[in-house]
Amino acid sequence: METELSKKLGVEHAIFGFTPFPAVAAAITRAGGFGVLGAVRYTAPGDLARDLDWMQEHTDGKPYGLDVVMPARKVEGVTEADVEAMIPDAHRKFVRDTLAEHGVPELAEGEASGWRITGWMEDVARTQLDVAFDYPIKLLANALGSPPADVIRRAHDQGVLVAALAGSARHARHHADAGIDIVVAQGYEAGGHTGEIASMVLVPDVVDAVGPLPVLAAGGIGSGEQIAAGLALGAQGVWLGSIWLTTEEADLHSPALTRKLLAAGSGDTVRSRALTGKPARQLRTEWTDAWDDPSGPGALPMPLQGLLVAEALSRIQKYETGALLGTPVGQIVGRMTRERSVRAVFDDLTRGFERAVDRINRIAGRSAS
Repeated sequence: METELSKKLGVEHAIFGFTPFPAVAAAITRAGGFGVLGAVRYTAPGDLARDLDWMQEHTDGKPYGLDVVMPARKVEGVTEADVEAMIPDAHRKFVRDTLAEHGVPELAEGEASGWRITGWMEDVARTQLDVAFDYPIKLLANALGSPPADVIRRAHDQGVLVAALAGSARHARHHADAGIDIVVAQGYEAGGHTGEIASMVLVPDVVDAVGPLPVLAAGGIGSGEQIAAGLALGAQGVWLGSIWLTTEEADLHSPALTRKLLAAGSGDTVRSRALTGKPARQLRTEWTDAWDDPSGPGALPMPLQGLLVAEALSRIQKYETGALLGTPVGQIVGRMTRERSVRAVFDDLTRGFERAVDRINRIAGRSAS
């Protein structure tokens, strides 16, 4: 499963695996793919350095990358407190009432509320990069479009390729104009922030729009046959995220959430603004239903929504409140029916790819005769 891009990066299989878990990212790299560690949850530089140290020790000298959340432009002089002050009281009351309705306990006094989505309005991402560029990362990916021009230059100066996610051919052309090296064409089926165009349509559109830049296919991919389809559409690899959530190496800290993922079908996700204020595909729950209900106050724009719900989500996850418990995940969740190791997932992907290639070769052979 080698392509020009995978050879350039020195990986055996053109499978790029995005994950917030260092153990998963390292296992993807060891299995012959390219592990990409999501950095958005690292607000303390020391925590990111600790996990990159760990990855250095557990990737057998093979390449890996980092994914950040960073806007091309930012508003200067705006603090988190300034943004917090913009959150209406009615929305705070809606959160309190929804949690009370489901009996979600308060956090213990003095307990931190967990991850807060601040990377795109502060210098958190730049702090992450200051740490990351001390390590031999081979790829920097950005989930909010093209990173600022100075970041692209800095990465290129250090021999690091830069990738950016795109949900349309127009977005992809902007990335190419900005000097991006790789475009990730992420279809509607994907988990997390995603656009409105399905992968089968999006991938060839993006390939045509930015060629000869390499394109990775993303969204709704979780089998070797789907990888073969992505490559047939012109991609030089695939970008997989959701499929790793139920691997044995993943650290969701919630057996109840793992059970929900394993039981979910492909129709059990929703594209909702409930998490961050931007449309993000996630498990459909009574929490997403409440925010999407026209009778409610509606989600706030990014980053207000993320700040508003941070503590609530921490409480829901800590106390495993089943009706409200969810996570970003793509429609591929319907194929995630059992816990497996990353290596077992890779074995299934490569076998499925071989089956698909053999099938097409047989068809082509019969057509030729």
